[in-house]
Amino acid sequence: MSAQTSRFTILLLAAAAVLLAVFPVPAWLAILRPAFPALVVLYFCTMSPFSSGIGLAFFPGLALDLLQHSVLGQHALALSLLAYLAIRFHLMTRAKPLFEQSILVLLALLVYEAALWVIDGWTGQPLAGATRWLHTLVGAALWPLIVGLMGRFHAPQ
Repeated sequence: MSAQTSRFTILLLAAAAVLLAVFPVPAWLAILRPAFPALVVLYFCTMSPFSSGIGLAFFPGLALDLLQHSVLGQHALALSLLAYLAIRFHLMTRAKPLFEQSILVLLALLVYEAALWVIDGWTGQPLAGATRWLHTLVGAALWPLIVGLMGRFHAPQ
């Protein structure tokens, strides 16, 4: 797969993740819906850090802010922090088996959600209860499936 095709695939999957994040679902399912943009950013910044980068996190985060009518830059900042951590620890993460990767993904998703929670608190947005953190568990549980599916679209570097 050429670098041009690889970047196009990464951008296409990032756009699909943003669409999955804003697609309307019933309220009970919205609580369980994982943060698809965060999972895509984690995957590509871990498996292909030289093809992705923090820009992969910032622009889908900005699109997510615009589409969800949240504070402008909230998701962009949280996803950029997530991308930095994923790129910083990509060698350590890739060397682990999928179960241990899922635990690291859970920690990364908790950092992502904590950043959103802090920004919500600072800006006076209503803070949700314990259900706010539930999707991080679902995202970590889906990590092996996401690695398997995304690996079909993109060969790790």
